[in-house]
Amino acid sequence: MRIGKVIGNLVLNPARKELEGARFLIVEVQDRFSLAKLPRRSKESLVVYDHLGASEGDLIAFSESREATMPFYPEKRVPIDAYNSAILDNVVVELNV
Repeated sequence: MRIGKVIGNLVLNPARKELEGARFLIVEVQDRFSLAKLPRRSKESLVVYDHLGASEGDLIAFSESREATMPFYPEKRVPIDAYNSAILDNVVVELNV
């Protein structure tokens, strides 16, 4: 599981029936430096499936790959690669730099 910041959303039309009722977010992956309010060392963004209702600017915890499909298994097979597992209220990182 990794942490990311929501920077936007995507519109998928028409959506697959298995994915109705949620949306896709554009998420900027946060490294330990950005979480500690220092300049980011890596730049990575990805698309995350969201059914929790995260808004732009929210920090989220997301799962990737096979683990992202586990909330749907075995009833449904879904074509997603990242899943929003939680909306985070606060993250504290202390670096010994």
